[in-house]
Amino acid sequence: MSDQPRREPATFAAGCFWDLEAAFRRQQGVLATMTGYTGGTVPDPDYEQVASGTTGHAEAVRVVFDPDLVTYDTLLDLFWSSHDPTVPAVGSERSAIFYHSRKQRAKALASRDRLQEFFGTKVITTEILPAQEFWKADECHQQYYEKCGQGYSTVPKYWE
Repeated sequence: MSDQPRREPATFAAGCFWDLEAAFRRQQGVLATMTGYTGGTVPDPDYEQVASGTTGHAEAVRVVFDPDLVTYDTLLDLFWSSHDPTVPAVGSERSAIFYHSRKQRAKALASRDRLQEFFGTKVITTEILPAQEFWKADECHQQYYEKCGQGYSTVPKYWE
């Protein structure tokens, strides 16, 4: 039996990746986070290319978590509550879940359907897509709030 934690990936996009990364870094059971870009057509894009809206990428956060300490369902709840998923996509800042397994896909779809009941006629615009190549953002975008001395002290709760 190994003392090493189990490791599973999860990838989310919810607008600015700095905010989303800060929220996930505070979650017990999250072992690592990385900001970057996924879902586009240009290999190894930089921030300026992605921000221009021409690459198709989303600003995203790759999370590595220990499923013995935090469930994927808990990560989905944190994702949904950290942004308004009914806001239409604005270029690279859009709402998306990039699933890494059939199980993650099923859980993402079920959680979206439950949340849609809460929002009623206000349509959730979040895309649920298979995980694609993930391109790490420059180091200046990693753990941004911690590096800049601006503690990200609150995660807005958009629904309960």
